[in-house]
Amino acid sequence: MSELRWDPLKNNWAIITKGRGRRPQDFLQQRQQIKMAACPFCKGNEDKTPPEIYAHRPNGSKPNQDGWQVRVIPNKFPALRIEGELENRAEGLYDRMNGIGAHEVIIEHPEHNRTMADLSTEELAEVLKAYRVRMLDLRRDSRFRYIFIFKNFGVEAAANVPHSHSQLIAVPLIPPLIATELATSREHFERKERCLLCDLVRQERASKERVVRDDGNFIVYAPYASNFPFELLVAPLEHSHDFTLLTDQQILLLADTLGDTLRRLRSILRDPPYSFILHSAPPMHLRWGRPDYWASLPSDYHWHIEIAPKLINVAGFEWGSGFQMNPTPPEEAADFLRHADPSITY
Repeated sequence: MSELRWDPLKNNWAIITKGRGRRPQDFLQQRQQIKMAACPFCKGNEDKTPPEIYAHRPNGSKPNQDGWQVRVIPNKFPALRIEGELENRAEGLYDRMNGIGAHEVIIEHPEHNRTMADLSTEELAEVLKAYRVRMLDLRRDSRFRYIFIFKNFGVEAAANVPHSHSQLIAVPLIPPLIATELATSREHFERKERCLLCDLVRQERASKERVVRDDGNFIVYAPYASNFPFELLVAPLEHSHDFTLLTDQQILLLADTLGDTLRRLRSILRDPPYSFILHSAPPMHLRWGRPDYWASLPSDYHWHIEIAPKLINVAGFEWGSGFQMNPTPPEEAADFLRHADPSITY
């Protein structure tokens, strides 16, 4: 029988439709491929992109030339632009503001065919360090209320350049889904004086049935009310509200966890398209008329990464109702992933 399950962090319901394609082989698909005559993200093509904002260059090579390992550039076709003023204003019962923000691309490796799952722990750590550097830099701009880092892998997940990359978008307001997480976390803390995600992690560690990996530093588990099949959440076991507070050693441990998780997904789902999103605390800029707005944020919020393979299409019911239908119970997804061989490639 199907079940409706409540997610206290996202404040929504998911429908777990048992018996509708529950095993990994039921989701295997012929992946679409993009062929490019010349990839602007490859080494040697640095002149085909906007000038770099940041780069990890182990050998000390000059900017905008070959010799980099990770490279961050402005998006050539940005969703939001950094120049200008917000001019927040009303239009009748509506509101509008200028499209001010930042849109950057983090190129994860100079070689075209190396995916994030192919990177060594040390290589992946440099990508995560680039996230940290750019978040710390952009949060100094008081116009930006949230800095969103995400990755789309595969055409089916809306990646239009096959070279492995992530994106960063800084926005002038708190995105609605993040606002919900912040609110549920704050309300839980006000009632119980405990972090909501810490409580969820504690419960998942106790039951173990949805845990994929737990190395004593980071946990990977399939959320109880997963919206999508094989959806995963990665979180530090030690409470922390802000990803940028990670030390280099902690980033190395996270890189090991993230790389292993992506390889497990690749193993059982044959290199599926996916998206992942880094949820971290917003910049704690003072809010006009609300001096205590962020007072409990370091105690009540807990940063985490969400990973969702793109295995099913969102149809009319999901779009119209807000319910998501997940045909794979998270307990089964976690069991498949626990027993996956991360060394298998496709």
